[in-house]
Amino acid sequence: MTTATDIADREIIAELQAGLPLVPEPYAEVASRLGMAEEDLIQRIQAMKDQGVIRRIAAAPNHYKLGMVANGMTVWDVEDARIAELGAQIGALPYVTHCYERPRAPEAGWTYNLFAMVHGDTREEVEAKRAEIAETLGDACRTHSILYSKRILKKTGLRLRKRG
Repeated sequence: MTTATDIADREIIAELQAGLPLVPEPYAEVASRLGMAEEDLIQRIQAMKDQGVIRRIAAAPNHYKLGMVANGMTVWDVEDARIAELGAQIGALPYVTHCYERPRAPEAGWTYNLFAMVHGDTREEVEAKRAEIAETLGDACRTHSILYSKRILKKTGLRLRKRG
């Protein structure tokens, strides 16, 4: 095992960047494609996660195809001193799929520093969830808004080219 990202690690990243194959044993399939043992693949993935080279391996479902057509990015102006604490609470809510701290852009009229994506079947459902978040944030939140999705954007991270 290595502490630096080597050629094999880059090949693993390139193989996984489009997602795991939808087969009963996805890691065995990827390992086979790369010509390595499944256990070696899993150990290398874990080492890259531990080193911060990769953050996570996760499903990225198309919420529209799942019937969740009322999707809103809730945006919040939260006290800086409490954003880490409150952001962790909001991110842990079962209906929040993404939760990020972002810098404000007051020169552009953007005072929000906490973002939380909420999905639902109806706008009423999303609004009810937004109200729950507002209650959790309490007086630490000065203002908020919600931006509804009109379409799904291409969700990708860093893409590496396969060598060879």
